[in-house]
Amino acid sequence: MKISYNWLKQFIKLYWDAEKTGDLLTDLGLEVEGIDTFQSIKGGLQGIVVGHVLTCEKHPNADKLNITTIDLGNGKPLQIVCGAPNIAVGQKVPVAIIGTVLYADDGSDFKIKKGKIRGEESWGMVCSEVELGLGADASGIMVLDDSLTPGTPCSDVFKIENDLVFEIGLTPNRSDAMSHFGIARDLKAGLLQQGTKVELITPSVSDFHIENRTQKIEIKIADKKITPRYCGVTISDIKVTDSPTWLQNRLKAIGLTPKNNIVDATNYVLHELGQPLHAFDLTQIKGNTIEVKNAISGTKFTTLDGVVRELHEDDLMIYNASEPMCIAGVLGGENSGVTQNTSAIFLESAYFNPVSIRKTAKRHALNTDASFRFERGIDPNTTEYALKRAALLIQGIAGGHISSNIEDFYPEKIEDFQVTLSFDNAKKLIGQEIPKETIKSILTSLDIKVNNVTEAGLGLTVPAYRNDVTREADIIEEILRVYGYNNIEYSNKLNATMSHAPKFEDYKVQNIVANQLIGQGFNEIMANSLTTPKYATLSEQLKEEHNVTLLNPLSADLSTMRQSLLFSGLEAVAYNINRKQSNLQFFEFGKTYHNFESGYQENKHLTLFVTGNRTQDSWINTVKETDFFYLKGIVENILARLGVSKLKSAPLKTDVLSEGMTLSLGKMKLVEFGVVKRNILKSFGISQEVIFADFNWGNVLEVAKFNKTKFTDIPKYPSVKRDFALLVDQSVTFKEIYTLAQQSERNLLANINLFDVYEGDKLPKGKKSYAVSFTLQDANKTLTEKQIDKIMSKLQTTFEKQLNAELR
Repeated sequence: MKISYNWLKQFIKLYWDAEKTGDLLTDLGLEVEGIDTFQSIKGGLQGIVVGHVLTCEKHPNADKLNITTIDLGNGKPLQIVCGAPNIAVGQKVPVAIIGTVLYADDGSDFKIKKGKIRGEESWGMVCSEVELGLGADASGIMVLDDSLTPGTPCSDVFKIENDLVFEIGLTPNRSDAMSHFGIARDLKAGLLQQGTKVELITPSVSDFHIENRTQKIEIKIADKKITPRYCGVTISDIKVTDSPTWLQNRLKAIGLTPKNNIVDATNYVLHELGQPLHAFDLTQIKGNTIEVKNAISGTKFTTLDGVVRELHEDDLMIYNASEPMCIAGVLGGENSGVTQNTSAIFLESAYFNPVSIRKTAKRHALNTDASFRFERGIDPNTTEYALKRAALLIQGIAGGHISSNIEDFYPEKIEDFQVTLSFDNAKKLIGQEIPKETIKSILTSLDIKVNNVTEAGLGLTVPAYRNDVTREADIIEEILRVYGYNNIEYSNKLNATMSHAPKFEDYKVQNIVANQLIGQGFNEIMANSLTTPKYATLSEQLKEEHNVTLLNPLSADLSTMRQSLLFSGLEAVAYNINRKQSNLQFFEFGKTYHNFESGYQENKHLTLFVTGNRTQDSWINTVKETDFFYLKGIVENILARLGVSKLKSAPLKTDVLSEGMTLSLGKMKLVEFGVVKRNILKSFGISQEVIFADFNWGNVLEVAKFNKTKFTDIPKYPSVKRDFALLVDQSVTFKEIYTLAQQSERNLLANINLFDVYEGDKLPKGKKSYAVSFTLQDANKTLTEKQIDKIMSKLQTTFEKQLNAELR
């Protein structure tokens, strides 16, 4: 939010520099993110002076150019070539001397240099209104008042306004500070706390009076809960034209483009007092009736921006006797606003229900200055005052007469808040005792009325415009921010308590797994839990009726909670591939959300995504692509790290995975993983293979907490390795060999490894060769050759009997 320093000083007499004021505002919780310089004319007309045309002759080499001699008041007339048709001897004109920078409307600039035009020297430039930024007339040079003295800086002639503009990062709860007056009100409290006595200057409306009652408008409010207050007055015999320079400068300083004097006046009061207003062309109010009610669903309505919008039944609208004219509190209609032909207006000032306005604005993807304030909650008790302020301003710049009573619908006054403050609680929260008189002084400076005082605390009345201060804790926060966080003393002593945390607390296990994955080259992603409902149609496992739908979504693509982490992860994969990052390893801890008949359900998952190459091409390595077995090893290592073993595997094929596997412990499914189907990848524009794993994190935690980590000493005695080359049937798997070996020798068999598989024409049909190594070790003594031979003989016999294996 932009705040003009010159404008701010209309409410509070302040002689500090802007930096110091910005620091105080930041200390008050109104963080100043930057201070920009504003000039009503960019460049401030620096280098532009008044010149007196002494001579003007035709250029010998150009029909449309003139050679002039111009006196700049320094006794050294300059020769300047000028192409303007209206230049003449005796005129006073604005001259840009050598070195002056002129600025164009598109933000570009150019520097005046000495030059030759068609062979004749030119030592400057005689300027038009457009070139100076003083008007729109580009037909010729600008002719100045004849009484001006040559050499006078044009910045003095045109009274350039220089301003400093604060960019304030306003938090959503501070609706009271959404105006220059609101900022000044807070600034006053801060200054008083620092010992600087100032008064808040409030614009007077004492001159407001009704001149006739010939233009009465009847106001009808359908629902007082949605429209708690609505004020309006008519002003006739106005003249719509450009706003005066001072008003245009105020609006330009805060980034607004002036429209006309009526619209500018309403915008001025909005940013001055924080009260949005709207001016209707009186001739467009059919039946002399204003009716505030909800729209008829499906109605087409064209707003001021020229967009045709389809109205929702919950949209609050301003109607005349027969048709809608304005989306209440958000944006006006195309046909009911002020034009150059408008001669009378109905001026609206209202307080609308913040929730209603916020939903309507989001529904239509609109964010206007009015909706920004209405949806956060404005001051309901300044509505009539702001209306009078705007009416007087319009009369001052557009003429006109007040032609009706102020119609003020306010059936139930919005009451101030009653809050009790305990001095003890204030001390506990702040961590330091603030003198009671200081507390009372701060609260009074914030317009918080002290009703009663006791030894224990204060009884307070908080004004309705402070809708963020309704609890004791809020009062304490107000005291603290004005008192100054920097004034709170802190101790050099640090107190801490020890707390018992279980070993398998979720975040600890997550950190263990995350560190392991990062060590293996993975990157963590954090995808949005909000997603598009269309993803539920990509898999039969997901049902659209199970979507958890947002009541007030930011957009259609972020209107539901995700049922699977797969699709949000694929979005991240596609995003990176599109930016030439095709070798990816991602993991994410996140939740899925479902709306079952039994109720809402959240499940936590860990998902892995691998795609592309797992190694980089180099002189020492060849490229290796990621594949199913690579991810299988990653998955098994995670479970092994958590002490989960004795897993049961089963093949898996779904409408999402073309080939895959599931690992379970008993009846508890822990993880599913496999290759994502091409039709799914195509939906995300991915052409390369992606392997995906999905851990049911709740189940993983459940089984992991029952596994105890065992520590063993490093063996003192050597191990022995023996190999078998086994000829087995094609149907035999290494897992069978592994299981039989473990069953045959449980005590001394330390490791079993498959290091080669051979299938070729030199083997009998239907056969393959497994090269398997067996590592033997005794923790208590060195194995003898006799023991080793006995174990290997036993293994050989077992393989021959159980698997019909042969030694090659």
